[in-house]
Amino acid sequence: MTKQQLVDAIAANAGPERTKKEIDAILERLLAEVARALASGERVDLRGFGSFVPKETKARQGRNPKTGEPIQIAAKKTVTFKPAKDLEHSLGTGGAAAEAGAAE
Repeated sequence: MTKQQLVDAIAANAGPERTKKEIDAILERLLAEVARALASGERVDLRGFGSFVPKETKARQGRNPKTGEPIQIAAKKTVTFKPAKDLEHSLGTGGAAAEAGAAE
């Protein structure tokens, strides 16, 4: 789903109270605030959806897959996402039920 498809879906369910332009502005502001929080090292928790967590990876030794030559991979900042149990359950991908099903 693209950002525009998300705006369209929200607008379809919002009724006449909100225009697509207003919904787009709200979504832009939401994404900007999430990005700002992550950039400053804050964790972003959206209950029932999941958590975005900033993470720093350490520099490490790697290999060029074509030549096999050792290369240095630089440290970097990244973001991880951990889905909430409700989201995992709605997708049928997580929690104790999925683990129990895998054991059978």
